[in-house]
Amino acid sequence: MKRMICALLAAALFLPLFAFAGCSGEAGERCEYDISAAYEGGVLAGEMRFTYVNDTGGEMNALEFNLFGNAYREDSAYKPVSSAFSAGAYYAGDSWGGMEIVSVSPCSSWQVCGSDDNILSVELEKPVRDGEKTCVEIGWRLTLANVNHRTGVAERAVNLGNFYPVLCVYEDGAFYECEYYSDGDPFYSACADYRVTLRAPASYTVAASGRILSARTENGDKISEMALENARDFAIVLSEDFSVAQGEACGAQVMYYYYDDENAQERLSLIEQSLTYFCETFGAYAYPTFSAVQTGFVIGGMEYPALVMIGDHMEEADRNYTLVHETAHQWWYAAVGNNQLENGWLDEGLAEFSTALFFDKHGEYGMTYAQRSASAKRAYEALFTVYSQIFGQADTSMNKKLGEYLSEYQYVVLAYDKGFLLFDTLRGAFGEKKLIAGLKKYYADHAGKIADADGLIASLKRSGADAGGIIRSFVDGTAVI
Repeated sequence: MKRMICALLAAALFLPLFAFAGCSGEAGERCEYDISAAYEGGVLAGEMRFTYVNDTGGEMNALEFNLFGNAYREDSAYKPVSSAFSAGAYYAGDSWGGMEIVSVSPCSSWQVCGSDDNILSVELEKPVRDGEKTCVEIGWRLTLANVNHRTGVAERAVNLGNFYPVLCVYEDGAFYECEYYSDGDPFYSACADYRVTLRAPASYTVAASGRILSARTENGDKISEMALENARDFAIVLSEDFSVAQGEACGAQVMYYYYDDENAQERLSLIEQSLTYFCETFGAYAYPTFSAVQTGFVIGGMEYPALVMIGDHMEEADRNYTLVHETAHQWWYAAVGNNQLENGWLDEGLAEFSTALFFDKHGEYGMTYAQRSASAKRAYEALFTVYSQIFGQADTSMNKKLGEYLSEYQYVVLAYDKGFLLFDTLRGAFGEKKLIAGLKKYYADHAGKIADADGLIASLKRSGADAGGIIRSFVDGTAVI
């Protein structure tokens, strides 16, 4: 996500499930989400057939799913929007939403739990052994708040990010539950295959993560069938006002959905250029389509596999920068995943570094690598000075969990600016050529998987850049910058 932050700191139509493949036979490589949903009047009614593939090495008796939509409840413990951005996000005043689980089957039992009603826990009918798979059908109802944010009815569009129950990552013998902190991207998920059918009023244009396989009109509604493979999220944006500019890059169909952009063709060209640059620099783009979508999003931009949201409130330079930053996330987050609650610097720092490299090669946009380096240093030095004066010392470690940062400002400076400075330091230490070779190796090693600092260090070392000491000193806060 690109954060724009001041340095000062059932009326819904329900579409029945389409025909699904059965759960018999050999287990596949990835889990599968078969989703059928209908949107109308601020409510999304959905059903999902989830095929779980057990690759844990042990027997599984239960599954847990993140319910990100429940963060928008009035009484939620973790607010999705910080107080600094609430006025701009909730454009019509306070508004609330939530995710209600309607049904789960087959199962022994299920409950909504977690620290903030953010988890659906399902006790399976029978244990699933390693290498086997099972299916669970889940029905839910998502009420959308009127909010310019990832999930909600924005002023001129409907944002459907994180709109379905998402399987928690299983690690260290337990499911990792994601609390919806406002000071970062509180998401952590593994790749899966998606097939999504959406019914919505025919007046809406549909932008989606996946390829649109078919679209038909029925009784005044548009029914769109979409698919996406090997992706860790699936997102949709709807608007009655969209125009679409289309192009091609990296063998993918490129679409720019917009409703207020006099320079739409130039924006499309920027998207094509950045996709091409990142393909040539880091490795092949992972998906058959890429959609950049102008919408109401108060912070700046938000990345999903094959789709990025771009806030409609930004001026020209910020809009261009955000587009390239979110496009870079197709490599660092969408393809190479990481735990964004605990290692946000890993994808954000790489996205910032990649963005700076792109603009340095495309001087026509008036942004340079040197400018980004100087601004990152100023931001970091200001944070260090202010926090040292207030607290007697400045904690600049980057391995804190979201919610442990003292402020949103501290998170932004450490994840984005210090994250960039880490890769800038590696560039100075090993040279750009060797660092890029290491990042290509990192991408090849971890695309479709989940990475961490140790994985980055190992890939760089195999490419001749023994960067472990530098990276660890940045992460633990002992590096002198």
